[in-house]
Amino acid sequence: MEESKLEPNEMDEEFNSFWDKVSCYVVTQFPYKERCDFVQNATDCIAGTHFVPYMRTLACDFKCVNQFQELVFITLFVLLCFLLLLCLGHVVDMYYGPALKVVSRMMHMNEHLAGVTLLAFGNTSPDLFANISNFDGDNAVFANSLSTALFVSMFTGGLVCYISPFKMNAHGTIRDVLFFILGVSLLEYVLNTDDQVSMAECYVMVMVYLFYLVVNILDVYLMRISMKHMLKEIENLRDQRQTPEVRQRLKYLENKYDEFSDDAKVEILERTSGMNRLSTRPTSINGNLNNKFAFATKVKTVRQSVEINAKRNVFYNLTQKKNQNLFREFIQSLTPIDCEEWREASMFIRAYLLAKVPVVLLCALYIPLVDYELDKNGWSKLLNVCHIFINPFFTVVIFKALLMRADKKQLWYTAIKDEYKYGFYTFIVTIPAALFVLCHSRTDVPPVYHWLYTIMNLTGSMFLIFVCASEIDLLLEVIGNILGIDNDFMGVTVNSVTGALGDLVANSVMATQGYEKMAYAAAIGGPFFTVLMATGAVLYVKILHGQVPTAEDQTGEYGLNAYIFLNLGLFATLLWTSTLNFYARRSIGIFSMGIYLLYIFFAILIWQGTVHSYAKDATLKDAFTSD
Repeated sequence: MEESKLEPNEMDEEFNSFWDKVSCYVVTQFPYKERCDFVQNATDCIAGTHFVPYMRTLACDFKCVNQFQELVFITLFVLLCFLLLLCLGHVVDMYYGPALKVVSRMMHMNEHLAGVTLLAFGNTSPDLFANISNFDGDNAVFANSLSTALFVSMFTGGLVCYISPFKMNAHGTIRDVLFFILGVSLLEYVLNTDDQVSMAECYVMVMVYLFYLVVNILDVYLMRISMKHMLKEIENLRDQRQTPEVRQRLKYLENKYDEFSDDAKVEILERTSGMNRLSTRPTSINGNLNNKFAFATKVKTVRQSVEINAKRNVFYNLTQKKNQNLFREFIQSLTPIDCEEWREASMFIRAYLLAKVPVVLLCALYIPLVDYELDKNGWSKLLNVCHIFINPFFTVVIFKALLMRADKKQLWYTAIKDEYKYGFYTFIVTIPAALFVLCHSRTDVPPVYHWLYTIMNLTGSMFLIFVCASEIDLLLEVIGNILGIDNDFMGVTVNSVTGALGDLVANSVMATQGYEKMAYAAAIGGPFFTVLMATGAVLYVKILHGQVPTAEDQTGEYGLNAYIFLNLGLFATLLWTSTLNFYARRSIGIFSMGIYLLYIFFAILIWQGTVHSYAKDATLKDAFTSD
């Protein structure tokens, strides 16, 4: 009698695919001695890793055998988060911010338009790519997106107001907030109409955001046309007889022109020592500056914009050799600590400077500096020649290793051996370009094509921002799961903050440098991009891969709370801006940050079970269904 062959059933298939489907954080429920075997077999312990496999490191490399050792290593992870945060802040302050100002001037943008486009997209795009790459997760996209938007608009926007009070772009701010309310309402409507999202609804969200960009661009274009007509009329009125009616009309046009000129373009400002940057106001047409607000609030003194060529040619001397002080300048550019700053620093500041040494060296070797506020615009000939082949090589190799690894059980640094050849392909273009720059340029003045380095500056800066922000996000996720904190709670609190660290650092740095309007515009435009484009893209990818995003899954326990608090904050912004005549004060900054902290307070109470969230109660729902 022939033996009957057993056909695999659903349980067999589930067992065979166990290691591919199980979450890596399930390991926390195993005894410490068995954890190493688990993380070596679970695909998620590698697939969910960006750079360092933390769970494998804890279980296998550190051989953690009790809770005390686990807490010690968690402390080391927190220190690593601090170092990554230092790197993030240094990149934004020294490289990313100045590059945005250069691009803004090249594209003839004003501060507001640069904030809602370049700065907003640069801040949110790393988080967008990270969310799309993790589309198959069970995260509540709606809740997490609105929590991130709430943090950026209320906390980061409030911090900008607190750091440097300023006169806002009135019509631009109102328009952006109204569009933001529309975007939030549209996302909520899309999720709750038929309890799921379709591709057509994703397209609608994208179209609304594109329409918003078109409106912003047209606004700047029409404003500049109006300024030209105003200037012609002002000149004509000055040539006429100065009757009371003419003087009244002339005064009105001059004040209107001053208001428009304040938003006309991105000014390059004179750099001061340290981080204490002063706010600026362009000179008005009648030679006066409106300092009433600055006097009333005792904000920083006005400083004037500087001529770019003056900074560019400050050391230009044709009597010197073309490569004068070539190697000395190279060493000075790589020096991680300024000697004068070290001598004047306290013990705490010296410890901070020492902690930044690896960060400063890494950034100096990888990212070319283009800053119109610095002497020679940041040009260092030999170092910039090295950047031509260093920056593209490492960007291509590491990015390909992270993106193109087909084997989910392979770490990124083991995938480099298969992807490094793509980096060598860049040498075909970069080495001849480096030799050309070495032979053509001078050490005492940047070449006319120095602005091209902005491309490498932006790609390098955004790549490091993505690496730092995503790694901090992953580190805190690991810590939260080890400590047994609920995933939904982590998503709307810790993860939403870490995902928006780029926004927080970039907007704060821009505010300290005197570009408050750009920073606040990004605090509104960035989360608007997150709500429509980023959320729509993630939902679209989910649908493409056969998933059905439902309102219940995407909202979670905290989604409606985030929706209500975000609308509360946006309507409060409309109220205080119109009430205070668009003067952003420090008290308003504290008020805005308080709205976000109140949301966190409610989230903690919901997590502890003290209060009920706005989500549907499953018990009551079942009771009504049975009746």
